Amino acid sequence: MQLQKNAALILIDQQKGILHPRLGPRNNPNAEQRMLQLLGFWRQSARPVIHVHHLSRSPDSVFWPGQSGVEVQERFEPLAGERLVQKQVPDAFCGTRLEADLHEAGIGQLVIVGVATNNSVESTARTAGNLGFDTWVAEDACFTFDKADYFGHARSAGEVHAMSLSNLHGEYATVVSVTQILAAD
Repeated sequence: MQLQKNAALILIDQQKGILHPRLGPRNNPNAEQRMLQLLGFWRQSARPVIHVHHLSRSPDSVFWPGQSGVEVQERFEPLAGERLVQKQVPDAFCGTRLEADLHEAGIGQLVIVGVATNNSVESTARTAGNLGFDTWVAEDACFTFDKADYFGHARSAGEVHAMSLSNLHGEYATVVSVTQILAAD
């Protein structure tokens, strides 16, 4: 496992709305610290950083444009030269220039972090893998929320997170820890 010199860090939906209490209990309470650890490493090593922000089509969403939830969290504010992708659906590739921009920059390896594991992270990682990118998902730099399954059974955020990672690993992406990513440099 080797981290390429131009591997892109894709930081998904670190906007204020994701902190809203109505989203319910979550897992990985240290996920943001790990995201910031990777973001600092990427910036220090001059690797490309791509911030993905959600602009919802639903007025009920915490990411509805025109309200504070859509704003980026200050600690994840993009720096000059870092790319920003704005999406309207969970998948960061759908309806955006993300794939074209990555190809134009010669980037073939992606490290995906953010929220929610079973939503925007999983859908973006699935597409990345299907498009042929060497895709890594940092399991400890993602989180999600409690959710009922299809049959109405309550599932903890930890269970939802684990199943989403299981869906990805070996099929669309390689699921790794932040420690493994930093050791692969």
